[in-house]
Amino acid sequence: MGTNGSTMLKPLRQGLPPLDPSAVSDAASCALPARYEAVGDARRFTRDTLERWDVGDHFDDICLVVSELVTNALRHALPDGTARGAEDPPRVRLHLMRWTGRLVCAVRDPSNETPVPRDSDDFSAESGRGLFLVDSFADSWGWHPLAGTLSGKVVWALFRIGPAD
Repeated sequence: MGTNGSTMLKPLRQGLPPLDPSAVSDAASCALPARYEAVGDARRFTRDTLERWDVGDHFDDICLVVSELVTNALRHALPDGTARGAEDPPRVRLHLMRWTGRLVCAVRDPSNETPVPRDSDDFSAESGRGLFLVDSFADSWGWHPLAGTLSGKVVWALFRIGPAD
């Protein structure tokens, strides 16, 4: 389901915090189908990748943030009805990249819409807290439109972690 390597970094460089792409220690990526069950696939992929990378203390926080980013992409960034079984639907892609002391989770989706955090005052609401949770658990987050021939955007979250081996 995933790929390793730094070739996937090129479309993600624009808009990410200043990190030297040549200093990436590890990278992994997977395409996720446009269905809600993909959130579980993303969590498993993240958990397996983080175990290989021995990320340690941030394990649960990173998995939670990945779940929220993927859920938001499936819920808000795909054309209406796509996540319920359209033929040949657009895909969401999860990227995990580790530098010495930092890890970035990035979710690429086909929408050009700006991600908008909802009001965090209503903690009893069953939805709408995704970006609030991302903001609470990640050290920083942001988004940017894709450049060149790619359409859509990337929403990313950065974590400060221990040094890579």
